[in-house]
Amino acid sequence: MSYNVKLSGVMPALVTPFDANNKIDFDAFGKLLTHFRDSGVTGWVPNGSTGEYFSQTTEERRAVLQFVKDFASEDEILIAGTNAPATREVIEQTAMAKEIGYDNVLLAPPFYTRPTQDELIKHYETVLAEVDVNLVLYSYPAKDGDDISFELMDHFADNPRVIGIKESSGVLQRAIDIMSRYEGKIQLISGSDDIALDFMFWGAESWICGPSNCMAKACCELDRLYKAGDLVAAKSLMKKLYRAMNILESGKFVQKIKYGAELQGMPVGECRAPLGPLTEAEKAEFKDAMAPILAM
Repeated sequence: MSYNVKLSGVMPALVTPFDANNKIDFDAFGKLLTHFRDSGVTGWVPNGSTGEYFSQTTEERRAVLQFVKDFASEDEILIAGTNAPATREVIEQTAMAKEIGYDNVLLAPPFYTRPTQDELIKHYETVLAEVDVNLVLYSYPAKDGDDISFELMDHFADNPRVIGIKESSGVLQRAIDIMSRYEGKIQLISGSDDIALDFMFWGAESWICGPSNCMAKACCELDRLYKAGDLVAAKSLMKKLYRAMNILESGKFVQKIKYGAELQGMPVGECRAPLGPLTEAEKAEFKDAMAPILAM
């Protein structure tokens, strides 16, 4: 079976820069995207959880999608986050993304609602029936309080429009299981950043990567080294990345990502409420972990 879209390389799960007035800062956004492209990313994933889509109006989400679409070149992959708590709203957001020019969407289970697996299957089927897009499933039970079961993946395994799963559970055994059960059907996409190299080893050819907002060159280099077969260098680089990645995974992910962007000389503003600022101790810890990466 051939995929509708073959995903590969590092695709940043993009932050949304905000200015001092809490409006989207498109100047900062453009600088960031240019830096990512120079670093070697293969595509763009706006309006995911790293992009704080939950804090945005529909007009703002549209503006972000349009801005990234206008920036993207023909050969860069576009995947829009179009999540919402209700199926109706997910369909509206997905139709909007399709109209702007996105053929692929990233969808976790609708947050807050805790659907059963049967309800979730129906949810995804309804979205696919209503809008002609490809679907990347998003498994992040710690954030959305729901699981994407093997029963659900079995259901969609032969649907060519369900192209992959961003696996952010942090459970390597689950990634291995997905790879062994759905190879050639559902692409395994790395989403657990502190075990990114393990994901590569188990067949993840792509990485939807929040940390690439503040360490794009290093993330792209890890992908390149692994694909070139230089496992010794890849392991050494992963060791350098591990502490910062692990601190990101430990909490206040988006705040730390945005602070990391500031550390690399590309400030993107604060997060919107309810996400509050980092403490000085949290900043110091992350800055220390970022130092060897920024020195590369």
